[in-house]
Amino acid sequence: MNTPTAKPHRIRVIAICVFRREESILVFDGYDSVKETYYYRPLGGGVEPGETTREAVAREITEELDLQIDALKLLGVLENIFVLDGQPKHEIVFVYDGRFVDATIYDRKELHGWEANGEPLRAIWRRLDSFEEKHRLVPEGLWNLLRSAD
Repeated sequence: MNTPTAKPHRIRVIAICVFRREESILVFDGYDSVKETYYYRPLGGGVEPGETTREAVAREITEELDLQIDALKLLGVLENIFVLDGQPKHEIVFVYDGRFVDATIYDRKELHGWEANGEPLRAIWRRLDSFEEKHRLVPEGLWNLLRSAD
């Protein structure tokens, strides 16, 4: 885990959902311009005041991909303190397992949608055993959580 040199301004509560297809999970890719490394995270996002983490993850998937999900099961909660693009961050991450209502989604190689800030979003299926130091699965501890949930 990276220890930030400065403290983050706030702790962000997020909810993410792990969608599985055989030995792969659905993730979006991001890039840390300071570390010059890629990272991959399951889809989801911030919890809004007045909504549960379950409601938040369903809303986020609908907003990002315009898809419906069900069979949500809480796998665990992770505390994630990290540095992204040189900025300290702190998140409490509720990790759910879930399914797309439309089963044909699992036949697609990748999914496209939109982030809340208007940026395009591309999600891909990536094998759990393909993550390593230069292509990290985040948040920290997620890989172990997924392996222990099997």
